[in-house]
Amino acid sequence: MPAFSYRGRNSSGEMVQGALEGASSSAVADLLFGSGITPLEIKPAPAGAIKTGKSSGFSLELFAERIEHVDVLLFTRQIYTLLKAGVPIMRALTGLQESSANQTMKKMLGQLRESLDGGRELSMSMARHPTVFSGFYLAMVRVGELTGRLEEVFLRLFDHMEFERYMREQVKSALRYPSFVVAAMVVAMFVVNIFVIPQFAKVFAGFGAELPLMTRILIGFSNFMVAWWHLLLLGMIAVAMAFVAWVRTTSGRYKWDKVKLRLPIAGKIVRKATLARFARSFALASRSGVPIIQAMTTVANTVDNAYIADKVERMRDTIERGESLLRAAIIADVFTPVVLQMIAVGEESGALDDMMDEIAGMYQSEVEYELKTLSQQIEPILIIMLGVMVLILALGIFLPIWDLGKVAMHK
Repeated sequence: MPAFSYRGRNSSGEMVQGALEGASSSAVADLLFGSGITPLEIKPAPAGAIKTGKSSGFSLELFAERIEHVDVLLFTRQIYTLLKAGVPIMRALTGLQESSANQTMKKMLGQLRESLDGGRELSMSMARHPTVFSGFYLAMVRVGELTGRLEEVFLRLFDHMEFERYMREQVKSALRYPSFVVAAMVVAMFVVNIFVIPQFAKVFAGFGAELPLMTRILIGFSNFMVAWWHLLLLGMIAVAMAFVAWVRTTSGRYKWDKVKLRLPIAGKIVRKATLARFARSFALASRSGVPIIQAMTTVANTVDNAYIADKVERMRDTIERGESLLRAAIIADVFTPVVLQMIAVGEESGALDDMMDEIAGMYQSEVEYELKTLSQQIEPILIIMLGVMVLILALGIFLPIWDLGKVAMHK
């Protein structure tokens, strides 16, 4: 999510400045207004502008214990339980800090308490730790603060994070076998081109006959790899680094998120998971009494996809012009006809939040099914790739031998 630097005045009239992540400058402005800061200037910030705190040295940063997803998941569940039991937020954070086994997590919780003592709201305090709390997490906590339903928000966040962990585990499990197959194919291609084909090339050179086209292509590619393999490796590393740097830019993130939705097999899973997140967060905001315009701005921060976030922002603009949510969803062109029908029913019946919960449940069920069958969908592609590779090698290596055998038989 892009970062924005801001200058503004707090409720005491003091000048404050900093950096926040948000889908757009207007989303950051809404977050600042909600925290009691009147923004005077908001502009895009360079990558890395948001820091979690001052570094205490290279060695400490290198060997510091990381805050993992499971640590945030456990914190979310515990803070929900404590708030539900009526424990004040400061006491809850103190207890969690003392009981945390992760030293980095303990330090971060202490910084949250200090920030709250300084008069900041919980969402703004958490925003100072963007590597720990995602934009979705911050936006949902902000909704809970606005509506007074912080306990419910933390429970929803726990369910959401649990589902995301389930999805990651399912994806890892589904991709384990295909990954081994692809890795074996890459290693086999490297060994064949570096060691095997050059030996056949020496044998074929002794024939003194014209080789088939496929054989000449294989030998030429093998010679290229033998001579320039180190440059190929450096080129692959450079391309990977350039891609990562490009994705971290605002335009690169937008274009890559758009491409992800069109990827074969994976694209539909990403789209359905993103829209499930949109529907779930919209239902919570709507049920909590957040005005629909503000809810759309908050939801844009929760989808974790720049392309879909832009579509949601456009939906908000359409609604501001007086159109219905259904009309805005149709113009956005990211929802299935079934979902559009459910939105129409929700608007007509006045139970839009319930319909959005139904949409989120439907998408979530579809994602779970897609993940369970992911390996079965990938296997045919791997078999075709493996077959094509074997066919090319067979034609390139055995055709000359076959031709020589026919010549020998005629003699």
